Amino acid sequence: MPELSIPLDDMAELITRTRAIQGREAEVDPDAGSNPSDDKAIDAIQETPDDLTRTEVLNVIRDFDVDQQAELVALLWLGRGDAEPAEWEETVKLAADRRDVPTERYLLSQPLVAEYWAEGLERLGVGVEKAEVQRVK
Repeated sequence: MPELSIPLDDMAELITRTRAIQGREAEVDPDAGSNPSDDKAIDAIQETPDDLTRTEVLNVIRDFDVDQQAELVALLWLGRGDAEPAEWEETVKLAADRRDVPTERYLLSQPLVAEYWAEGLERLGVGVEKAEVQRVK
């Protein structure tokens, strides 16, 4: 079984936070002045320029070292079926070699990246439990 250099609780939190931002929609009502109960709190699911959650996820990924960032990309590829668990080491190396844009930007541009990370972990046999993924520090 491959060894990940990213602690599993860090991976679980990253998956949870990424799911939270990817479940949002573009800002629709930038000048909302009404009471949230009057407008059914639709602003809560809109991504705004001052959204700290997206910034936090970007910073977490930026703070990982180069090898850990390559593992995140490899997990994405593994989770969506572009690689096999037996090719893990080669996939991590390929991810590192192919880096041409900031990793955090590449990862967050991928639809369902959090789901692919979870699937990639599962395929490696180191899946994080649902309870762990839902826990946010």
